[in-house]
Amino acid sequence: MAKIEIYTKAFCPYCSRAKALLDSKQAEYEEVDITMGGPKRAEMIDRADGRSTVPQVFIDGKHIGGSDDLAALDRAGGLDPLLAA
Repeated sequence: MAKIEIYTKAFCPYCSRAKALLDSKQAEYEEVDITMGGPKRAEMIDRADGRSTVPQVFIDGKHIGGSDDLAALDRAGGLDPLLAA
């Protein structure tokens, strides 16, 4: 199964939506909480080509984007193949 990383913040509805989509696919993911900022937030921004909003999703090291990007990928039929890899 693919390695999924998702950077989130507490009380973020977009983060909840992205995690709910991944949960509906029974996908296991590593959640990195950056609510308090710090080095993990800087890491996320660097990995996401400067994007500082949450969530930011990575599958097998590839930047997928945020919640809307993840949902669009799923609607286009591209999420399941990435998760199965």
